[in-house]
Amino acid sequence: MARLDPEPPYRHGTPAQTGVLLVNLGTPEAPTPSAVRRYLKEFLSDPRVVEIPRFVWWPILNLIILNTRPKDSAHRYAQVWTPDGSPLKVHTERQAKLLRGFIGERMKGVPLIVDYAMRYGAPSIPETVARMKAQGCERLLVVPLYPQYSASTTATVFDSVFAALARMRNPPALRTIKHFHDHPGYVQALAQSVRDYWQRSGRPDQLVMSFHGVPRFALDKGDPYHCECHKTGRLLAEALGLNSEQYRVTFQSRFGRAEWLKPYTAEVLAELGRQKTRRVDVICPGFVADCLETLEEIALEGKTLFLQAGGAEYHYIPCLNERDDWMQGLTELVVRNLLGWAVTGPTPDELARSRERAIALGARE
Repeated sequence: MARLDPEPPYRHGTPAQTGVLLVNLGTPEAPTPSAVRRYLKEFLSDPRVVEIPRFVWWPILNLIILNTRPKDSAHRYAQVWTPDGSPLKVHTERQAKLLRGFIGERMKGVPLIVDYAMRYGAPSIPETVARMKAQGCERLLVVPLYPQYSASTTATVFDSVFAALARMRNPPALRTIKHFHDHPGYVQALAQSVRDYWQRSGRPDQLVMSFHGVPRFALDKGDPYHCECHKTGRLLAEALGLNSEQYRVTFQSRFGRAEWLKPYTAEVLAELGRQKTRRVDVICPGFVADCLETLEEIALEGKTLFLQAGGAEYHYIPCLNERDDWMQGLTELVVRNLLGWAVTGPTPDELARSRERAIALGARE
């Protein structure tokens, strides 16, 4: 049996808390080669992310990738870094803060803690879960901020949470949200973000919906990610009144030589450029917060590809970030998954009497 971590101090009469933990992918601590190397080592060492036998992958990762890629990746991060830090971390922290306020308005009097963590990097899932438990969380709802489920994203969040709880003698009750690719609040917020952008900037000839790519074999092995991306794309197109000729669903961030989900975003943008398309708009519905993959790969690299191939006008539509309608939709998603847990706690007098009874029975605290 694995050695269990010490339990945090407990004082009888303390109200039990319900915790909501938002989790996103992660980010380096700084846009420097050393920080990026640490981040990539953790990320690319995850067997959920790279499904290659360890004895094959270890030398490739440690002798080649970690010696060549960090410098280039650090340069890319530097192009999107903000005065407050990594865009992904900044947006996720703000989303957690706003969600805390939105839920507080919806569920007055319910003892609730809302926090966030990153699957890779800081703040880590184990340290955040441990902190929430020390704050009195006896129930924990984990919300991976990936609308579409994939084993390489959502499932690895679950792995980390389960591992953290496995080290606890008295873990909190656990619930998880697997996906929300077709949740009305999410789809409606996406559609309204596009309408708002078009109202300010006009409409394109083609809307490209670019999702993060995964290897093709993931689909063949039963990963539902491909289907969920296409469902999100269809629902978004229907909400916007687009026909099948007016939008494309594509996949970005291809890595390595293996076949990934197609069509590739880069190839589609180049094709549209060669066709002399007047204007292309690109949105990334698989990301709820702007990050390197949206701000650099799509907004900058994608634009260069399209224009150099002969396209005329290119627009990137930002992620949902802290939009009010998205935060309302996220609040609804969380509240529904807290059903049965979202109850007001005992009064201070009841807690005091409970503590008195415990001490009378021999409890120290």
